[in-house]
Amino acid sequence: MSATHTPDSPHHNTLDAARRTMLLSEIVALAIDSFRLNKVRFALTALGMVMGSASVILVVTIGLTGKQYAVNYIQGIGANMITADYPGGDSGNPDYLRSEDMNAVVNQVPGIVAASPMLQLHDPISFGNGVVKDVLVLGVSPQYRHIRNLVIVAGRFFDEQDAISHDKVAVVTVPFAKNLFGTPDAALNKTFSIRGIPFTIIGIFREAVDTYGQMEIARQTILIPYPVARYFTGTDYVKQIFFSVSDFNEVPRARDEIARVIQSRHRPTSVYEVNENAALLATVSRIADILTLVLLLVSAVTLAVSGVGIMNIMLATVRSRIREIGIRKAVGATYREIQLQFLTEAVLISLSGGIVGTLLGLGVPLSIRFFLPAYVIPISPWSVVISLGTAMVVGIVFGTVPATRAAQMDPVEALKYE
Repeated sequence: MSATHTPDSPHHNTLDAARRTMLLSEIVALAIDSFRLNKVRFALTALGMVMGSASVILVVTIGLTGKQYAVNYIQGIGANMITADYPGGDSGNPDYLRSEDMNAVVNQVPGIVAASPMLQLHDPISFGNGVVKDVLVLGVSPQYRHIRNLVIVAGRFFDEQDAISHDKVAVVTVPFAKNLFGTPDAALNKTFSIRGIPFTIIGIFREAVDTYGQMEIARQTILIPYPVARYFTGTDYVKQIFFSVSDFNEVPRARDEIARVIQSRHRPTSVYEVNENAALLATVSRIADILTLVLLLVSAVTLAVSGVGIMNIMLATVRSRIREIGIRKAVGATYREIQLQFLTEAVLISLSGGIVGTLLGLGVPLSIRFFLPAYVIPISPWSVVISLGTAMVVGIVFGTVPATRAAQMDPVEALKYE
């Protein structure tokens, strides 16, 4: 006598699982056959998803590229830089910053790796042919170069020995060297006078990123050792103090401690500004993220429009295959199987367009990387996940209505349809 298999027996469960697997493979095969019979319709329907998915990849790439550019720009100025400034306001009795304030901060605040006072002067300098320009003269320490990420184009920056010896040396901007001597190389070892005192040019510099005069350095700027600059003021007052910390994450803590140390050395009513580029960096990153999100929402509209197109095509497909649906129901196809068949077709259309669009979207930054290695275009794996995930969701959402309509058809009425 043959064995009896109960519905809950392992043998029955295996057969049931095999049947479900077979049905799913059949449904996918039917969807592929339908696409082969309507290649043009399939391609045109998927085209919207191709464009939408590609736009998602490109929008995220553009957003990341803009964010990277802004971050690199600020880091070129000095991401770990903190500045202390006295804006004034104490009429008649100013409480200026002093070089001793800098020394106190270096001794009391951990993590400070470089510090420089800054004296600011203006001096008229003749550029020949009767042309006299007002030139900015900054008295700084040798560490100022590293704090501000200055690039030495020619020559060298003055060092600690130059400062200790009170050498009359200067490092000048590229525009200053060109205007006064024709070329940066020609300016090296040449002399010029500041308030009647001769200085020798030992280096030509530029900013790592052009701040367009928004920072303390202008186009016509001369840097001289701070001890020498004190000759012209006769006091230890400073315009500004620059600090640099070892770790970017330590910038907020160091800023607060620097403000505390400086305030403790001056009158309680005096106000000092202690600023850091890290806050600007965080703000720029946040703005870039918001702009990327806004552009992603615009791309989502494109995907939604593509979804509407998929739904319209699938509704037309259901209408043209009414007799096929009736025959399938007559031979035993269930509501779930009919619904799954048309839903699978919608998802395959959407996902196929999503895959092609994703590949096209990735192709642009990858091509730039290949042909222009100097430009590193960031690519986010999440943009791929978002693109393909959105394509899948669009197929399911906009394919549900046509699939449900097909599954709800009366087989008798469907077989009568001409």
